[in-house]
Amino acid sequence: MSVIVRPAKTSDIKTIREIVDGFAQERRVLAKETVTLFESTQEFSVAVIDGQVVGCGALHVLWEDLAEVRTVAVKKSFHGQGIGHALLENIIERAKIVGVKKLFCLTFETKFFGSHGFNEIQGAPVEPDVYAQLLRSYDEGIAEFLDLESVKPNTLGNTRMLKIL
Repeated sequence: MSVIVRPAKTSDIKTIREIVDGFAQERRVLAKETVTLFESTQEFSVAVIDGQVVGCGALHVLWEDLAEVRTVAVKKSFHGQGIGHALLENIIERAKIVGVKKLFCLTFETKFFGSHGFNEIQGAPVEPDVYAQLLRSYDEGIAEFLDLESVKPNTLGNTRMLKIL
């Protein structure tokens, strides 16, 4: 069984929706509207086995040198096969290609992300001028990254982590 990680296509969104919905019901990932998934197609990578999408993950750029890892999820029947690791490694490589130096995530899976070099953070590890610019964003992920009171306690109660590339 060979895993292929590739950029998502609009035709993958239905399956991404199914994968995300299963974990959103358990409050393991944020629920997303279908329109948001389509708008984010270019941010997603998918893991494919025998032509079937079995996992997904997204890279969402927040600033010049900062991005967020979002929506890393693998169908439960495929857990324990290294698919999540392959997806995250793909996202990390994509971040390097686009020039990102810091990767942020919100997760319950601290051991998983920790094994890829992510560390728990407090506060917002950006310069004050960047912080001021980021405050202008409507993106909820940026509010979570900045640890703003408006999102405390954070949406799911998960851990804020950062990886320096």
